[in-house]
Amino acid sequence: MSFQAYIDNIKKKTGKTPDDFKKLAEKKGFLNGGELVKTVKATEVVNWLKEEFELGHGHAMAIYTVFKGQKPE
Repeated sequence: MSFQAYIDNIKKKTGKTPDDFKKLAEKKGFLNGGELVKTVKATEVVNWLKEEFELGHGHAMAIYTVFKGQKPE
């Protein structure tokens, strides 16, 4: 599955875009000024996305990848 397909499936499932997740991650303290906080581990973000949005591991990792700076096409 392509990165963009993951992002598209996440939007279908949750109704949220990568930018929506970034805003939520800012509120959680995972991002600061749009940048991933250096002390935040992937596991913390992935667990949050799995618990709160019922994303699978691969989909949660796609959002984490967005937080690290990769942009969907």
